[in-house]
Amino acid sequence: MDDHALAARLATEAGQLLLQVRQEFADAAASERKSMGDKRSHDFLMQALAIQRPADAVLSEEGVDDPVRLRSARVWIIDPLDGTREFSELGREDWAVHVALWQTDELVAGAVALPAQGITLATPYVQPPPAASGRPRIVVSRTRAPAIALAVRDALHGTLVEMGSAGAKVAAVVQGSADVYVHAGGQYEWDSAAPVAVARSAGMHASRIDGSPLVYNRADPRLPDLVVCRPELAEAVLTATGVADRRLNTGDTEKRIV
Repeated sequence: MDDHALAARLATEAGQLLLQVRQEFADAAASERKSMGDKRSHDFLMQALAIQRPADAVLSEEGVDDPVRLRSARVWIIDPLDGTREFSELGREDWAVHVALWQTDELVAGAVALPAQGITLATPYVQPPPAASGRPRIVVSRTRAPAIALAVRDALHGTLVEMGSAGAKVAAVVQGSADVYVHAGGQYEWDSAAPVAVARSAGMHASRIDGSPLVYNRADPRLPDLVVCRPELAEAVLTATGVADRRLNTGDTEKRIV
């Protein structure tokens, strides 16, 4: 099984496991659903990777960060449950599982499973979205729209679309139900590695908000900002994010909302 197929299989199977957890703990407190979902998905992915790719390193949101990954040529970057709040709210579909592979300074494989929607988006090829029509749609957190996203909306004369997890937001851009995802509130590598791999496979633009490349498997896994958008909007979005970033000019990140 090649790396693309493995990423897709693991993300999908972890998602199926999470659906079972959701059902099993339907009457439990939301906090218990969150913790059990995180743990079971993480344990499953770690065990599966240990069997399928025993020589590879792993960086997981839910695991202890092993510095051996910094010397490894192949590192799986995983988020066992992206969007724990949405997962804990029965009936919500905007949560995800991320599985990505970083090899020789590149994202070479990735999958984003949206279990409640029955969808897994995976490299090496993702169907590009249909042509855009109407005003650009900027996807934002349902709890609070970051200032930089509001700046992009204003610059593009766009509209806001509220959604939960980072993976679900990028998937919305890839599938054509949104056009731009911009974030400057502080994230980690596991929040964006798989979504970025998938977005690029669909022909989308993905970078830092200043246009610089996204680099993974760093000693500090924080990756504070991200732009994923239709390629024809990239120049306008990056111009807007640059202006907004200079205007904010606080040196502090916004409250972390993915």
